[in-house]
Amino acid sequence: MRGQLTAEREHLTAQIDALEPGRTDSQVDDNFADSGQVAAEQGENQALAGQLRNELEEVELALTKLDDGTYGFCEACKDPIAPARLEAMPSARFCITHA
Repeated sequence: MRGQLTAEREHLTAQIDALEPGRTDSQVDDNFADSGQVAAEQGENQALAGQLRNELEEVELALTKLDDGTYGFCEACKDPIAPARLEAMPSARFCITHA
């Protein structure tokens, strides 16, 4: 599971790096006809990067739980999370009942 979570962390980090504002050298001219479209796309990229950062936080938490021995247990009821759920969603924090 650690390998899968580590790979997911690397994948998410790469996606975030690609979307972060300020990573391109292009400047948008205020008089440019499509500057509104560019601004909208930048806003969409920022929103997507925010979602990816949230997913990255979940993966980081799962890795921490692996280290401290609490991985695979529901945060609500403390029962084990079904292996199939963890396989499908390795960063799951809750059993299906409490999801």
